[in-house]
Amino acid sequence: MNNRWQEMYKEKLQSAEEAARLFESGDTVVAPLSNGQPLALVNAVAKRARNDELKDLTYVSGVDLRWFDLYHPDLIGKVLIDSGFVHIATRHGVGEGMFTYTPCRLGETVEMVSQCRTCNVVAMVVSPMDKHGFFSTGCNVDWGWETAKTANPRHIIVEVNENMPRTYGNNQLHISEVSAVVENHIPLVEVPPIPTNDRDEKIGRFIADMIEDGSCLQLGIGGMPNAIANFLMDKKDLGIHSEMLTDSMVDLYNAGVVTCQKKNFMPYKWIGSFAMGSRKLYDFIDENPLVEMHSTRFVNDPYIIGKNDKLISVNATMEVDLTGQCASESIGTMQYTGTGGQLDFVQGAWRSKGGKSFLTLYSTYTTKEGEVKSKIVPSLSPGIFTTVSRTDVQYIVTEYGVAFLKGQNLRTRVKELVSIAHPDFRDWLMYEARKQNFIP
Repeated sequence: MNNRWQEMYKEKLQSAEEAARLFESGDTVVAPLSNGQPLALVNAVAKRARNDELKDLTYVSGVDLRWFDLYHPDLIGKVLIDSGFVHIATRHGVGEGMFTYTPCRLGETVEMVSQCRTCNVVAMVVSPMDKHGFFSTGCNVDWGWETAKTANPRHIIVEVNENMPRTYGNNQLHISEVSAVVENHIPLVEVPPIPTNDRDEKIGRFIADMIEDGSCLQLGIGGMPNAIANFLMDKKDLGIHSEMLTDSMVDLYNAGVVTCQKKNFMPYKWIGSFAMGSRKLYDFIDENPLVEMHSTRFVNDPYIIGKNDKLISVNATMEVDLTGQCASESIGTMQYTGTGGQLDFVQGAWRSKGGKSFLTLYSTYTTKEGEVKSKIVPSLSPGIFTTVSRTDVQYIVTEYGVAFLKGQNLRTRVKELVSIAHPDFRDWLMYEARKQNFIP
C-alpha cells in the first residue's frame, strides 16, 4: 500500500465520538440505505444531541434494518428522522408523526438531496481501504455515494467495516476526499429467507411463463420473487439489471440460469445499486468482477433501464382500482414502505425492447376482525397514495391470472381486472364498475 495513503488514513482515523464533533446544529446528514448506515458514528451523534450539544439535525436515510440511538423518542425536537423508504425501524415513528417521509423515486434521490436541499454531511459504511487509497461503498452504493460526490457536503465521513464487501463499478471514495475515518467491524444485517406460499407460487408461475430466454431481470425480495426464481430454473442466459441484488439471483447463477451473456447493454455484468440478503449474497458480490454496483441515479434511470432488451421488472403492490391505479406504499395515509424504484422500473421496462413490468398482489386480505376483502377495488381507499399511475401500469398479476392494462380502455381494464379478482368479489366489482359508468 502506498505509504502516503497509509499516513493519510492514520491522520484521519478517529473514534466515533471524535468524528461526531464534526457535526453542527442545523446540519442535514445523508446516509445510504440499510447496511450503508454507520451505526457507531450515528449513535455517537445521538449522544451529543442527547447532551444538548446538537439540535435541529435532519437525518436522511431509508430501509432501516437496525435500531439507531438517533431514533429514540427523547430526541424528538432535536433530531428529525427523514426517511426516503420506510422500513421496520422507522415505520412506527413515521406512522405516529414523530419522524417524516419524503416521497421520492429512487432514481431521483441524488437530485432530491443535491438540488432540492442543502447537504452538510454524508456518512456511510465502506470496505477497508485498498493499496491505492480507495474505499468501496460495497453493497450500499444507492444514493449515498453519489450524493457525497455531487452535493458538495462540508464533510464526508466513512465508517470502515471489514465485513462490507468490496465491489466493482462506480462506487469508490478516496481517502483524500474524506474528513474522518471511523472503524466499526460489526456483522452486516442479514435478511432471513422468506418462505413461499401457495399464492406466491401461482403468481410466480404465471410470470415465469412470460419470461423468455435471454431476458434481463429486476426482482424484489420476499416470497413472491423467490417463487418466480424457482420457476425460472429451466430458462437460459438471463441477465441482471436491478436496483437490489438478492439471494435468489445467486441461486439462479449457481444453477447456470443467469449468465448475462445475452445482455445487449453492459453484457456479461450484473448491474445493481444495493444488495440485501444473506451472507451468501454479500460473499458472492465481494471482489466479483461479474458484479458492478452503481448509483441509483444510473441504475434506476428509465432511459438506462430501457437500454436492456427484454427487461423484466417484478414488484409488489398493495391495492389496485378498476382503472389501473396502483397503491404500493401505504395503508390509508400511513406510510408503510416507499415509492422506491417501482415507477422507475415500470417506465424503464416499457422503454425496453420486449420488456415487461409486472405488479403483483394477492387477490384478497383479511382484516383484524376476520373479514375477507378484495385488493382489487372500485376506487382506491381514502387517503392511500398512488405509486404507479394508470397510464404507466402494464401487467397486474394475482393468484388468479395476469391482466394486461397498458394502452387499454376502461372497459377492457375492468374486464381484465375482474378476471383476476377473487371469484367472490367479481359480481360486486362489475356492479361498482357500472355505477361508475366504466361499463354499460
